[in-house]
Amino acid sequence: MSCHSSMIGSEFTVADIEAAVARGGLLSVEIEPSLACNFRCQYCYNGGETASTDELSFDELCDVIRQAKALGARKIIVLGGEPMIYPRIMELLGFIRGESLMAEMFTNGTGVSAGAARQLFDLGTQVVLKMNSFDDAIQDEMAGFKGAGAIIRSAFGNLCAAGFPAPGHQFAVSTVICARNLPEIRTMWAWLRDRKITPYFEIITPQGNAREGQELEVESAAMRQLFEDLSVMDRDRYGVAWEAQPPLVGDRCLRHQYSCLVGATGLVMPCVGVTIPIGNVRERKLGEILHDSEVIRDLRRYQQTIKGPCAECERAKVCYGCRGAAYQLTGDYLASDPLCWHNEARLDRIGKLPVPVDGLIPHVAPMQLVDRLISVGERVATVETTIRADHLFVEDGGTLNPSAYVELIAQAAAVMNGFRPAGRKGGGPEGYLLGARQVEVADTAHVGDTLLIHVCKTTSFGDFGVIEGRVSRGETLLATGEIKVWHKAAELNAGK
Repeated sequence: MSCHSSMIGSEFTVADIEAAVARGGLLSVEIEPSLACNFRCQYCYNGGETASTDELSFDELCDVIRQAKALGARKIIVLGGEPMIYPRIMELLGFIRGESLMAEMFTNGTGVSAGAARQLFDLGTQVVLKMNSFDDAIQDEMAGFKGAGAIIRSAFGNLCAAGFPAPGHQFAVSTVICARNLPEIRTMWAWLRDRKITPYFEIITPQGNAREGQELEVESAAMRQLFEDLSVMDRDRYGVAWEAQPPLVGDRCLRHQYSCLVGATGLVMPCVGVTIPIGNVRERKLGEILHDSEVIRDLRRYQQTIKGPCAECERAKVCYGCRGAAYQLTGDYLASDPLCWHNEARLDRIGKLPVPVDGLIPHVAPMQLVDRLISVGERVATVETTIRADHLFVEDGGTLNPSAYVELIAQAAAVMNGFRPAGRKGGGPEGYLLGARQVEVADTAHVGDTLLIHVCKTTSFGDFGVIEGRVSRGETLLATGEIKVWHKAAELNAGK
């Protein structure tokens, strides 16, 4: 039994999740109506971003919800910003209910008056209240807002007075585990359990504001001990059995199997932690974006794609760590989770971008022209090279022959293809450049120049792909072009 019954995917059975993966559908979707927020939390994943004039309209949000429902979604999770600041939040929650979907809303308590709490109860909204400490001073500090503790206590009282929690009216408290509140986490957990309120406690994802909050970090051994203590408490005191594993206390995060995030401006991402845009709902339908996304495909086939120690872990069939932590700390959404205590002694086996391209492509010196992979995303990558005198395409006088730009783009594309299965068992990378078109050379490169090659796969059909490339030196664009390639299908792509 999961301690988070009815929360964050625990209401979905293994069969539900496997069926969603098989059909390429959804069981839930997270939406951000707006990034407007009155708090400035030390751990906020949005990093202080604020509302913009480009946010999705109410009608656009409703259309996204309908699309999610058509893909099989049963639950809409409303995030922010602060949802209660969104002017039409009750109307949006009512629309979700009208579509016969569950609505779950994360809130810092702002605007949760007695009347609003009754509305939320009447709408059947599952409420997740953010509360990180019983101590107002600590709560205010973590929220970056004086008076946050009082707001949260008021909202808590109003929600309880309105009838939460009750059958069909789930009530949870969201808490991030950090050094500031670690001494009281066990007490908070029991206090919530005694009141039939679901504790939703999690490890901070190192992104946004949390990147600047090293003082919030908890040592791996202390985190593991906390999880294990809470597991024993739940089993012995509350009859709830679960195995301790990060990043969620009492639960596992497999949301990439059946969910995604639609941000306030329409960008679709795997989750709030894996901040790789895979499309925009203003440009394409949600189903098309998910169907065509290599990132989503990789995450849904995690047992074949996750790299490093996590792939060898005894719990690999039911866990892949925190994908958000892996991506934020390594730049690779398929890397092992560096924050998992099982990996504490194996961090040297977890790769981190940028990485040398050796082994990612079949080329060797002097034909190998590229040096390092800087970043990867949804069908995009950035590769770096420094022009050396021994490069095959360097002419007398130290200039780079213009024909080298096509080869640079081709090798960068090969790096992008070779990186995804890197660290997995199987054959090495293999591919061919089939042709180039619309190549335009704007400037010349010289020995000693450091160049960036940006590539984007615009089209794919089987093992063939069309790649757009751009080569630059600093702010100076040197060349652009389009190539057609054949890349041997990697093991992780088999059967797609």
